[in-house]
Amino acid sequence: MFQIDLVEQCKKNNRKGQMQLYRQYCDGMFCVAMRYVKNTKDAEDVLQESFIKAFQKIEQYEGNVTFGAWLKKIVINKSIDFLKSKKHQTVPFQESHMPLEEDDNWNVNDDITLKNIKCAMEELPEKYKYVVMMYLMEGYDHSEISQILDLTESACRTRLLRGKGYLKQLLKEKNYGARS
Repeated sequence: MFQIDLVEQCKKNNRKGQMQLYRQYCDGMFCVAMRYVKNTKDAEDVLQESFIKAFQKIEQYEGNVTFGAWLKKIVINKSIDFLKSKKHQTVPFQESHMPLEEDDNWNVNDDITLKNIKCAMEELPEKYKYVVMMYLMEGYDHSEISQILDLTESACRTRLLRGKGYLKQLLKEKNYGARS
């Protein structure tokens, strides 16, 4: 059965169609949630809430993007909401201490592993971490990130550039080294 037929079934509140769509996307969306929440049980909860919201709001799906892309945005937003709800106290980060770099170079030394980068990304301040993750890990562009996080494209670009600079600094501090 074609995806559009499944979506139409779901719009009619057909449980069989919902289950087929769930089976089709649950593994991939679970991986997306895990990249953010880092815990199996939490990712399962986020996934469940995401599908519930998707089926409740399925009338809003217009078909401008694939259903998977639409659902992925919901999963990312639910993941971020979940992480925010677990956050007890935050310390504001002073952006004025970070110069804004105007390059698009994401090269790092060859001896830095993906695991090193992911670990360093976890240490980024929240407002940079999500933009960097969505850009590098999810492949979203500035327009998509700004829509998901409700930012202007300019703020998105600024956070990405500052997040990149901060990420490079973290890698240097961990003695991994990073090319400028």
